[in-house]
Amino acid sequence: MKTLKNGLKSGLLTTWKLGKIIFPVTLIVTILGHTVVMDWLTKILSPFMGWIGLTGEAAIPLVLGNVLNLYAGIGAILSMDLTVKQVFILAVMLSFSHNLFIESAVAKQVGLRISIVLIVRLGLAFMSAWLIHLFWQGGDEKAAYGFIPSSRTETIEGYGHIVLNGIESALFGIVQLAMIVIPIMMFIQIMKDLQWLAIFSKWMSPFTKLLGVKPNTATTLASGLVFGLAYGAGVMIQAVKEDGVSKKDLYLVFIFLVACHAVIEDTLIFAPLGIPLWPLLAVRLITAIMLTIAIAFVWNRIEKKTLKQEEKSAISYTQRSS
Repeated sequence: MKTLKNGLKSGLLTTWKLGKIIFPVTLIVTILGHTVVMDWLTKILSPFMGWIGLTGEAAIPLVLGNVLNLYAGIGAILSMDLTVKQVFILAVMLSFSHNLFIESAVAKQVGLRISIVLIVRLGLAFMSAWLIHLFWQGGDEKAAYGFIPSSRTETIEGYGHIVLNGIESALFGIVQLAMIVIPIMMFIQIMKDLQWLAIFSKWMSPFTKLLGVKPNTATTLASGLVFGLAYGAGVMIQAVKEDGVSKKDLYLVFIFLVACHAVIEDTLIFAPLGIPLWPLLAVRLITAIMLTIAIAFVWNRIEKKTLKQEEKSAISYTQRSS
C-alpha cells in the first residue's frame, strides 16, 4: 500500500511539474494556430522547399506538425496531391521534428538547452529530407492515401471560441499526460521496492552500453521509446533526483529520444498516408543509435583529452613546487 501511495504521489508531482509547462504552451500555440502567424511561417519556409524535393505548399503540413501536432500535419498532407516520395519525405521530417514548443519546453524542464533540442530535431529533419531527395530516384507515382483520421484542425471562428478551444486542448493534454505518467511512476515505484529495477537495468545494459550511457538510464529510455518524449522526461526528472543520472547521460539519452521516441504511436500514426511504415521506423531508430553513439564517442574523447591536460598541469605544478 505504501508503495502505491509513493508511486501515486510521485506521478502526481511529475504531472503537476510538466502540466505547468504544457498548459500555457498548448494554449498559446493553439491560439496562434488560428491567426496569421501560421500563414507567415508557411511563407517563410516555402522558398526552401525545393532544396528537399517538396513544393511550396508542402510547407503547410511541416508548420502545422511542428507548431501544433502530428495529427494536424498529417491532416494537411491528406488534402494535397503529392507523390509517394514527397509524402515519405514529409513523414520522415515530421517523425523527427513535431510538436516542438511543448516537447522542447518539457526537455528544458529536465535540464537540457532548448537550442540543442531544436538543432538536433530540425537538423535531422532537413538532413534526412535532403538525403532522401538526393538518393531516392523513384516514388514519382501519385500517393494513394489510406483511411483518413478525424481532423483536429477544424475551423473555429471568434476569439472566444479560439481561447476555449485552446483551454480544452491544454486540459486534454494534461489529462492525457496524467493517465500515462501516473501508472508509469507507480509501476516504477513497485519495481524499485521489489528490487526489479536493478534486474531490468541489467537486461537493458547491452543497449545502454552501445549508446555509451550508464544502466541507470534504462527506465527512461524504455519509457521514452514506448510512450514519448514528454513521458520519458517525467521518468527522467525522477531518475535525476533519485538515481544520480549524470549531465552527460542526461544529454545522450535525450538526444536519442529526440530522434526516436513513441515508436509505436508515432509510426502507426502515418498509416493513413499509405507509405511503408517499416522503413520509416528503421530510419528513426538507426539514425538515433548512430547519432547517440557518435556524440558519446566525441564526448568521451574530449573528456579524456581534458583529463590528460589536467593531469599534466597537476604534475607540472607539483614539479615546480618541489
